[in-house]
This record gives sequence, structure tokens and C-alpha cells, in this order.
Amino acid sequence: MAKKQLTSYSKWTNVFLLCVLLGGCGSDSSSGDDSTSEQTTNSALTVDAGDAQTVTSGDTVTLTASISDDDTSYGVSWVQLSGTDVTLTDSTLASTSFIAPAVSSAETLQFQVSVDDGSNDAVTDTVSVTVSAEEANDDATNDSVWIINTTNEVSSRILDSSTGVGVLVNVQSVEDETIDAVDYTLVTSQGIPKYDVTVTQDIIDAINERPKASSDLVTGQTTASVGDIVEFGEDVGYISSGQNCDTNAGYGYWPPGPACPTEDEREVYFPKAPQATTEECENGLGKVGLFVNGSSVYNWGDGMSYNNDGSWQNLAPVAEQYDVDICGGHSANGDYHHHFYTRCLADLVGDSGDQHSPIYGYAADGYPIYGPWQSNGQLAVSAWQVRDYSSSSATGCADNARSCTLVDQYDISLGTETATQGPEFDDVVETLSGNQLVAENGYYFEDYFWNSELTAQGGAYLDQFNGHTDSTRGYHYHITIAQENDAYVPAFPYIIGTRFAGQLQDNAVASCSTGTVMGPPPGG
Repeated sequence: MAKKQLTSYSKWTNVFLLCVLLGGCGSDSSSGDDSTSEQTTNSALTVDAGDAQTVTSGDTVTLTASISDDDTSYGVSWVQLSGTDVTLTDSTLASTSFIAPAVSSAETLQFQVSVDDGSNDAVTDTVSVTVSAEEANDDATNDSVWIINTTNEVSSRILDSSTGVGVLVNVQSVEDETIDAVDYTLVTSQGIPKYDVTVTQDIIDAINERPKASSDLVTGQTTASVGDIVEFGEDVGYISSGQNCDTNAGYGYWPPGPACPTEDEREVYFPKAPQATTEECENGLGKVGLFVNGSSVYNWGDGMSYNNDGSWQNLAPVAEQYDVDICGGHSANGDYHHHFYTRCLADLVGDSGDQHSPIYGYAADGYPIYGPWQSNGQLAVSAWQVRDYSSSSATGCADNARSCTLVDQYDISLGTETATQGPEFDDVVETLSGNQLVAENGYYFEDYFWNSELTAQGGAYLDQFNGHTDSTRGYHYHITIAQENDAYVPAFPYIIGTRFAGQLQDNAVASCSTGTVMGPPPGG
């Protein structure tokens, strides 16, 4: 599958063009008379279902039958005879495919192809596919998933404020540690990733077509050119503002905003054997995990709400879409972080969407966070949906507007309750950075609910925590994106759900939130 490219800001920032490879099997139609004379005999056809295969869970498997006949006037039918059920892309074609299922130990699937020319007896042949279990991830115990800086490489753009020396990039160390009989992986990082981005025309357009380009950029347009390789923190022409925004913090790389990143010494503990939580543990502002390059994972919120009264809470990937860099990240209190998918990290971990995504990071509870792909070309799907506000809907309000909230966003059967009136769906609201956006349905946290019926379908659908379980990886979260027309956009709740799925240890990098909206972290 071809890598998707970064596209301009159409609705969200840092989305990329959907590249589709079209292909198929054409069939030639003869304009001549293909009927046979009464003296012609349609000889029996032959079919070969192909050689046996050995594959790994998650692989795309192609079955191709070789068919020999007097003509092509025959019907094909594939059926599965044994093994874990799979879904064939098209069982009526000579060539069909499926995704190898997750198995705990090697398993053989058997398939039969039947070909019938309408004149002779149908001919069949079988083929076996042995599926090997993908080697189980040891999650945080496996040092290889972390992008560890083994050469003491430092940033040439972001300097330590006290020493003037470049800040160490990526992860500095990953160690095992046992505390009170609990085994942990201890990750040390200064929070500065090594992102080197090759500038495309889409990136140039995205910067130059910002609504406030004339005041966001020194000359009204970016200083970068197509083909440039931009280092993390390299000046691309922005008027960076706020805390730490000087030449030692990558001035010119970040749009105007409250802060620029600095060194952020952290030691983060992840339990090697995470356990499902028995309590409702809301995640809040600040770190909720780490990506494998040492940068922070934040949740869905930016800490602000409509009229700042705690009702109608902003979604960071929406309200801050013009406040992030070309890798979709920015800073709070000097802490560089992501609220949603980043193409830059996908490139670092080699995720091109042609198989189940690799690990992108870990949540504070120790469960791994995988990228957006469930399998080749198949996205993991969030089970959170936008409310229907019409009065006839179970999630709606009497006036068809934002005048009520759900009693419980996890159980819509409990109905709604009166709330402070929110903006109309075509109202324009202003963000902290002074950008004006339309408050369409999906702008606020309260616009969403968890659809348990979607989760119950299994497969690519995720649970309320934005995760699920398979026999290869155990329980894991997925970053979620969704296709809109010819592009992908972040899909709520973006990385992990509104609550942690796992139990937080006392030394976790995050804690359960009270849910009270107090405003954004200082400088973020």
C-alpha cells in the first residue's frame, strides 16, 4: 500500500490524502460467435486451487485458482471447509483474499474452489493455509518498540535553558524495575522527538492558506520550500509566541500560541502486566501516556469550554487545529505532546496501513497504544458517535439544539437533562489563539456518546475506552482516524477513551480526574 501524504487543512490539521490503488481483473468480451456447433464437444475443465501456504495472523492471504477450459463461460465458487471463519473478499472470482485470523497457536484453514461450466460435472480442488500465531508482544517489556537514543544525539534547534546544550532527543533509556512486588518498565525521556519532515506542496499550502496567515507568519507565508527537510523546531516562518518561544526553543516552528517546548525531564513507569480497572477512572489534562519516541500523549480536551462555564467542553483536535506544528503537536508548560494521530510518528514506526499497526506508545495504565490500522486497508473504528439533536432522537433536545446533555454518555437510555444553552451549529466561535471556527456538531465533548451496539459487533469496532482484545496482542488501545471523502481526519476520542481501561498504579504518570474543567494547563 502506498504511503498516504500530508494534505492541507481542509477541516482538521495534519490529515493526509487518501491514496487508493485501483486494480482488478478485466475480462475480454468477444464480439464473435462463441457458440459451438452440434458436433463440438465441451471438454471437461481442470482446476488447481494453488499451493499450500503458511502465513501469520494479520497477513493478507490471496487464494488463486488456475482454471483450464475451452472458454471462460464457467462459474467459480470458493468455500471454507475448516478452521476459524474468515471473510473472503469475493468468493465468485478465481482470485480472492482474506485477512489471516488471530490465533493463539498454529491453525490450518482449508478452502475449496468449485468450477462449473454448465456442461460437465463441477470440478473441485482444495488448498490449505496454515496460520501461525504472531509472536506475542511483550508490550512495555520489549525494549525494541521504544525509539531509544543510543548515541546521545541532541536537538540542534531546542537547547537546554540552563546549559545551552541541545536537548537529548527521543528516549534516553528503558529499564526494568520492581517496586512492591510489581514489575515495571521505567522510561526516561526529555520529551523532544526527532521528527525530520520532507516538505510537500500540501504542507506549503496548509501553512500559507491559514485563515490568519498574514499575522501568523513573519512575511505572510512560510519560508520553507518543497523538498526541504525540516528538522523538529526548525524555523518555517511562524511568529512563535508565549512561554519559552525564543531561538533556544525552536522559534518560528510553532504557530502563535501559549508556549514552545523545552527540556522536560521525566521518568515514567509502566506496569509490565496491566490490569483492567474496577472503577470509572476519567483521564484529565496533562500526560495520559507516552509515545515510543518519548513525546507525551494528551487526551481529547484543551481545558476550555463554551463561555468558560464548564459546559460544552472543547475538543483539542478541533479547537486547536491551527495551534499545532506540521507534525500535529504543540506544547503545554514546555511539554511537547499530541492529542491525535501524527503522520510523523507513523513514518518513524513504519506504519503504512498494509497490516495491523505497530505500537505507537503506552497509556499510563500500561496498556499499549497501537496505530489506526486493524489490518491491511482496514481502520480500527471508534464506537463513539455524534449525537442527533433532533427532538425525535434518543440523544436529542426538545428544541433541536444544544439545550440538553446526556445524563450518561455511556448509556443513552437514561435520557437527557437540561443544560446551559450551547451555540447553534452554524455559530462562529473564537479559539484561544483568535481563530474563528464554526461550532458544528462534533465541536464539543458533549456532542458525543458511546454506541454500545457498535462495540458489540466486534471486529474492527472498539470499546468505550477506544480499545479491544485479540489473541495476539491482548487488550490494547487504537489511535482512531476516519475517512472523509478523499482524506483521513482524527476520530473522537482520538487516542484513548475518556476513561482509562486499566488500573492506575500509585506511581503512574496520570491519575483519575474529577472531571472538573478548570481551564487549560498554564502555557498550554
